[in-house]
Amino acid sequence: MEEERENQDPEQLIAESGDRKDAGASRGPSEPEKARGPEEEKARTGKKAYSCNECGSVFTRLGHLNRHWRIHTGERPYHCEECGKDFAVMSSLKQHKRTHSGEKPYSCDQCGSAFTQSGHLKKHQRIHTGEKRCTCEECGRTFTYLSDFKRHRQTHTGEKPYWCEECGATFTRAFSLKKHQRIHTGEKPYSCEVCGKAFSQTFILTCHMRTHTGEEPFWCEECGKSFRYNCSLTIHLQKHHS
Repeated sequence: MEEERENQDPEQLIAESGDRKDAGASRGPSEPEKARGPEEEKARTGKKAYSCNECGSVFTRLGHLNRHWRIHTGERPYHCEECGKDFAVMSSLKQHKRTHSGEKPYSCDQCGSAFTQSGHLKKHQRIHTGEKRCTCEECGRTFTYLSDFKRHRQTHTGEKPYWCEECGATFTRAFSLKKHQRIHTGEKPYSCEVCGKAFSQTFILTCHMRTHTGEEPFWCEECGKSFRYNCSLTIHLQKHHS
């Protein structure tokens, strides 16, 4: 009975803990209202520039203002023929197309890792340089990436900006909300190639696969007994060695 509990199915032992984007974009003012003319802006600032009447952003070129304006109108004139996704600027479409072609034109001189965007390469290179651009004022911890720093700050502020509309549960990260939402939708996108059983999360599939492989990667240092799941080892330690 005890052995059965320690090695029972992972779904019974592991509690399943999941980005909603706004469905539409609001439109800004009509086309004639979108900018102050260059002469008007020059008289105001001393420089020839184009200003967005919606948010006040200023641009030195009309083309840049036109591109910016799509943020307010929601216009996405550049279309991917492979998957149908639309983009506001041509450069974003070019970057996206690499997900279909597999092209990775930016490579690291240190380790050879390749990337689809130059920005991704620059971030990666900090691994080699040891550069840490962000420091937490609360605890002094340093971070290479701004995204990691922002996520860390939430441990101090308690902020959980992502919330489930179904039950009100809140999360610090978008992907945690997405995983959680599968509880409500019933979605199980990860399936076992051996028996076809489907799971809502990859780590539960990984645990399930051990029922086929017989792998028992968790072992007790006290008595040497091994287990398929970490939670089974925890139960064993509490019962026999606490």
